[in-house]
Amino acid sequence: MNDSDPPRRFDADRSPSQGDASGSPRDVARRLKSRSRARARAEAQRAASAASDGFIRRTYALPREEARMRARDWFERYPKAAYMTKVESWRQLHDGRIEFTMRRLPTAD
Repeated sequence: MNDSDPPRRFDADRSPSQGDASGSPRDVARRLKSRSRARARAEAQRAASAASDGFIRRTYALPREEARMRARDWFERYPKAAYMTKVESWRQLHDGRIEFTMRRLPTAD
């Protein structure tokens, strides 16, 4: 911008995509707040859809033998055929314990 150019004005009717991408500080703050809210809504929807799949989940971190006993107990209490019981995920922790998530339906319909 040189001295012969007229000063630039902010036009409240014009969106940032139609010209100056930066806008006023207030516009920048509004866009950032809007994006943040949209991200939070999307994250909440993802969490709700995972939680609303109808399964009950329990996560444990136990020594190997206790982990085996706990999983067997789940399969005895909630048979796979009726409750769709499953070891959903598992991993060995650095201290040797097994962290695992059991999943089942709430009722045997």
